[in-house]
Amino acid sequence: MLSRPKPGESEADLLHFQNQFLAARASPAVKVVKKADKRKGTEGSTDTERPPLQDNKDVVMLGGFPDVLPALTPAPPKKSKIKSARVHFEDEDAEERLDSHDRHITAVFSKIIERDTSAAGVAVPVPTGDPFPRAFHRSEIKSEVKVGSERKSIFAQKMAARRAAEKAATAPSAAECLQSGSAAPGAPGPEGSAGGAPLPSIGGDQAGDFLTSHRPRLITGEGLGSQKGEQEAQAIHRENLEKLQSMSEEEILQEQEKLLSQLDSSLVAFLKSRHGGDEGQKKALKMEQNIPEELVGSLPAAQHGVGSSLSTQQSGLEESGRKEENRKVEITDDDLPVKPKKEWIHMDNVEFEKLEWMKDLPSPRQKKTKKGMQARFSLKGELIPADADLPTHLGLHHHGEEAERAGYSLQELFHLSRSQVTQQRTLALQVLGRIVQKARAGEFASSLKGSVVRLLLDAGFLFLLRFSLDDAVDNVMAASVAALRALLVSLDDEKYLDWTFSWYQGVAAFPFVPSNEEEEEEEEEELNGTEKSQEKKLKDENKADPDVARYDVVKGLLRTRVQHRLRYILEVVRPVATVVLDILHILTHVARHSSEACSQLLDCPRLIDTVVREFLPTQWDPQVAEPGCLLTSLHGVPCSTAMKFIRVLASGGRNITARLLNKFEMRSRLSRFIAEDPLDLLLPREEAIRLSTEAFRLWAVAAGYGQACDLYRDLYPVLVRTLQSLPELPSTCHDKSPVTELSVQRATAVVTLLIHVTQTAGYTAELQAKLSSNSLEDSEQIPPPPVAWNQVSGLQPFLETSLKKCLQQITQTETWQTLQPLTTTYMIYLGVYYSACSQQPSVNPIDCLEELEHLTCEVLQPFLSHPSMHSMWDLLRPCSALCNPLSCSPAPESVFSIASLSCTGGKPPLSLVGSKSPFPFLTALLFLINSITQIHKGLTSKYSSVLGFRGLKDYLHQSWQAGPPSVTPSSAWLLRHEYHLQYLVLDLARRTAGTCPDYAQHASLHHCVAMALLSRLLPGSEHLAYEVLLDLAFNPEFLPEGKAGGPEAADLSDILHLGTSAQLAQPGSAAAFSSKVTRGALLRESYQSLPSIRSCYLSHFAHLQPALLRSRASHQGQTHLIQSMLLPEVKGPILPSDWPFFPLISLYNKVTNAETHGAMPNSLPLHLVNTVTWNLQWVLLLESWRAKALQGIPAAAKLARLMCVFLTGSDLFLEAPVHRYTAALLSVYCQPKALDSLNLDAPLPGLASFHDLYINLLEQFEGVSFGDPLFGVFVLLPLQKRFSVHLRLSVFGEHTSVLQALGVPLQQFPVPLERYTSPPEHNLNLLRLYFRTLVTGALRHTCCPVLYVVAVAHLNCFIFSQDSTTQEADAARKSMLRKTWLLVDETLKKHLLYYRLLNAESPLGFDLYEQLPPTRLKYLQMVTQKEHKENVPVLVS
Repeated sequence: MLSRPKPGESEADLLHFQNQFLAARASPAVKVVKKADKRKGTEGSTDTERPPLQDNKDVVMLGGFPDVLPALTPAPPKKSKIKSARVHFEDEDAEERLDSHDRHITAVFSKIIERDTSAAGVAVPVPTGDPFPRAFHRSEIKSEVKVGSERKSIFAQKMAARRAAEKAATAPSAAECLQSGSAAPGAPGPEGSAGGAPLPSIGGDQAGDFLTSHRPRLITGEGLGSQKGEQEAQAIHRENLEKLQSMSEEEILQEQEKLLSQLDSSLVAFLKSRHGGDEGQKKALKMEQNIPEELVGSLPAAQHGVGSSLSTQQSGLEESGRKEENRKVEITDDDLPVKPKKEWIHMDNVEFEKLEWMKDLPSPRQKKTKKGMQARFSLKGELIPADADLPTHLGLHHHGEEAERAGYSLQELFHLSRSQVTQQRTLALQVLGRIVQKARAGEFASSLKGSVVRLLLDAGFLFLLRFSLDDAVDNVMAASVAALRALLVSLDDEKYLDWTFSWYQGVAAFPFVPSNEEEEEEEEEELNGTEKSQEKKLKDENKADPDVARYDVVKGLLRTRVQHRLRYILEVVRPVATVVLDILHILTHVARHSSEACSQLLDCPRLIDTVVREFLPTQWDPQVAEPGCLLTSLHGVPCSTAMKFIRVLASGGRNITARLLNKFEMRSRLSRFIAEDPLDLLLPREEAIRLSTEAFRLWAVAAGYGQACDLYRDLYPVLVRTLQSLPELPSTCHDKSPVTELSVQRATAVVTLLIHVTQTAGYTAELQAKLSSNSLEDSEQIPPPPVAWNQVSGLQPFLETSLKKCLQQITQTETWQTLQPLTTTYMIYLGVYYSACSQQPSVNPIDCLEELEHLTCEVLQPFLSHPSMHSMWDLLRPCSALCNPLSCSPAPESVFSIASLSCTGGKPPLSLVGSKSPFPFLTALLFLINSITQIHKGLTSKYSSVLGFRGLKDYLHQSWQAGPPSVTPSSAWLLRHEYHLQYLVLDLARRTAGTCPDYAQHASLHHCVAMALLSRLLPGSEHLAYEVLLDLAFNPEFLPEGKAGGPEAADLSDILHLGTSAQLAQPGSAAAFSSKVTRGALLRESYQSLPSIRSCYLSHFAHLQPALLRSRASHQGQTHLIQSMLLPEVKGPILPSDWPFFPLISLYNKVTNAETHGAMPNSLPLHLVNTVTWNLQWVLLLESWRAKALQGIPAAAKLARLMCVFLTGSDLFLEAPVHRYTAALLSVYCQPKALDSLNLDAPLPGLASFHDLYINLLEQFEGVSFGDPLFGVFVLLPLQKRFSVHLRLSVFGEHTSVLQALGVPLQQFPVPLERYTSPPEHNLNLLRLYFRTLVTGALRHTCCPVLYVVAVAHLNCFIFSQDSTTQEADAARKSMLRKTWLLVDETLKKHLLYYRLLNAESPLGFDLYEQLPPTRLKYLQMVTQKEHKENVPVLVS
């Protein structure tokens, strides 16, 4: 029989036993089988062709256990779908991979290690007299250990009793340790220190660790297999303690981090749990022995840190656990709403912890913290205060977080909106819609931080609504439509847009395109407008829908084809009336977005067909007109909202309007709803008036394109009947009822229609003449409209009579406010009528002039002299948007991706669109007056008194001095109407200036207003900007200074300023022959060149010609040329704020591009020189006589523009006129106030980097300056001390050659040198460059006196400075002082050592000490190590 290996055998012995076993060919004691793969079924069912693995393992089979897991379900076994795709490596152990995933019981039992029981004692059963063992009863545990409040099993109770017994057994030994430790306080410790330092513990810094540190906590030695195991564990423990005591705190922490990084996280957690399990014993032991707290504090710092660092995570858990325990209150029967009774089944033992959910919620309280609390909303969308205690039956407590607070957060509502329960989805969308509606109304502005709408959009609220629209449940669709309407549409915005529809140029409106500046990139200047729009369209197509919706919500919705879904809801789902109205409002808002959006709506299949067929039928059920009739569905009933949608859609373009009229049968709808009186329509009265009003507005839009004018002949009797009823309207306006206001709006729509029809008829004769002439020049002939002048001329008496009736109501304040919109349209109609009448060949001019005289004498002059007119002019300033910028500020919840007019909640009465605003009426009145004075020049003097109204002058004076307004969607539409009034005032002033001798007193004010207006006019008003440039800006009548001693005053001002400009006008350059020309003479020459200056500027704005033609067609009523009622997109004013420098900038760009391509001649042609001269003349006029008109341009921007004179070509600045005017402008910009406002470090408009521009200027100076002093002054200006040090480093570091040519004399330099020398220079690199250029001779007083003085002043201050500074700076200044002392150049040495202070009258520019002060002399001796004073050089006079 073979022997088995014994303990202590070597490897050689084991190999010998193996050879013996193999040689004996004995059968093994165990059976070796191939372990079955449970994923492959039986062993024989797998691939037998595969070769067996080389490293097969032996598996011990245990009898009684199956090899395969029993099936838990009757389902067939799952097969892996990726089995065939799995990669197998050659050296991969399949068995090991199988074992890692095996969960069979054999896998657990295969690694069992039997416990060594040789040293364990055997307990003999205690003999009893009973025949059977005594049964254990649960009640016996209570006498042994006290059970806690929580339930425990019998086994757990027995284990607790055992631990308590062990703890009682170890307590005496611990007490003895404590006594021994305190008995010998002076005994030396392990380190030889006085006092018994306790042994450190690795568990923490508690007293219990000190008492039990002599026993190992984790290692017990029980598994070592002998009785000496415990002794070995104790020895290891003592060794560990000695090692810890010999280490510092830092070393202990390093070792701890090293161990934690090497050990498995689960093992670390287990060790900490073992430490936490002993906490109860430690605390109990500490209480029994009454250990003082001072003992805990006396632990060494090292072991204290180790304990704290190891238990950071655990202590945090314990703290949170303590907080939870403190929060848990013992539950009793009184806390439960339902009292449990013992008679109930299974309620004999009440488990209160399981009934905790039934108790009442704690009362909410406001947290005393600086951080805001989470906002919660009610089901009505209202914000619930944090401390509001609301009852639970309201349904506001169904959430887990902050259970005591009522209401739902936005996150919870988002989660609820994706629920599978229909009611929950509907409720969440309804609440979110109400929240958005209240947020846009500004109800949360003072309560919440941030924007609710912006937060929702960033969280994906838009696409949540879009997904909800596709829901199959009607209620979910209705809720999502309502929420989308609340997000996009502002009914107050629509109300004010309808209010301004009948104003002067009110039919046209800006598109609702967001002003997304971050998305707009700079395009190349060579691209025209069409190419830019095409490139932008391609960019949008390549973006994802969320990216598009991030900066434009409407465009993002159109990308998701929302119009198709809305059409489906209207056509197929046929929802209730409120949902239909919401959808129509959404479509109206989308149509206001842009012409492209209108085209997409029009091209949507069956959308317009559905709207026209279902909501604008020609026949409907008459029961809807009965009082008290509740409409359950709007389908088949005419709706004014649908008519308004068609009207807004028609504003998108003339082609869209033509398709609506012809393809979608809107022409027949117009006839149907206009021919019948609103009182006769079978609809509710107010709805009938609204429908008729919208029909007239749609017709007015069509007539604005010259379309649908054939209906004028068909409906002429209806129009005459309506006009005949207008004089009776003022008598019905005493009571401000809704019907009265609606009737006035309908009347204004009728007059607006007649305005556009009259404009169309006014050009019929001209178009007819062009068509009949058959000129070959016009490739495309425009057919004349089907309405002639004789068909519209008969309506003027009706409207003039109605105007007189309305003007008589001016004394009745309420009646006048009600009738003011109608009166406004009367004024506009008469102005349009007489302007067109004077152009008709069939009208006798004498008759027209007599009618104008009659209108002036009988109607307008008595009205202008009425006392109420003074108060109306006085209201201009309070209602102005320019004078009151806050009136057009964006709403609190405005987001840039949704265009809004910020009218939510209504505008105040004293605002531009308020009920008391005089702007619409006064604008119409001025339009009529200008029309009259343009036709009848003799009546101009009768209207000159208008310009003398004090309220008008105060308003103009305040408005032009106001800062440039911010252009936003909420301000652009208001400012446009205000600019109309200002232009009409200036137009009247232009006509008055040539006829009234006393006009000169208003000229300066009106010219300032004109200059401000030029830089403010918005896109769509190009015609007004052209007219201002043509007739106002360069008009000598508006510059009275040219005739009233302005040049002489400029000369006197220069004399009083010590001749600064006279010095500048004496450069030693090519322009020296004209050095005697004063600024007054230059101003006089510029004033005489105003016609040439005007031509220059008009030619440079020729790139605006296409926009000018579109704007002119709109303002002159050329309806056959108007393409769209939507104005161009607003990105800013038409002209830039620095437009006076535009010719110079344009020439600089052209010359730079030509030089880049190598096609630039050496000298500029004469006409380009004249262009620059005229530009400089105009800027000099403005700086001298209209300085405030240029205050919007920063002084640094002016200087940068003027530098273009030297950067354009190589010799432009040497031209005599250019040189003279540049020097004159430089004298203006070098005044003290201008120098104080100069800031070159701030970003400048139109300039990427001033540093780059200055580098170009230095390079140009090196190449072509010829030492010109004027050029040199422009180089020296940016080198002042308060500007960036990089500019000075560029001169003294990279471009030192300019120092040889900067020969600007000190007497001609216009800037005080104190601006260059104060405060002292601290940049060490620059100081070293100063010193190097002086020592090497690159900087000399004869070549560059200004910078020589600057360098000497800074170096003298630096080398004699004894202030505390860095070691490097101190060494540098001492080194410079020694080198200065050793200089060979005695002059430079004397200047650096004996510099005293600046002196502008000295030839050097500074004064010198005759002898060094004692402090400087002593410091010099100390540094240069000179001991004798006689060796110090003395200045000899």
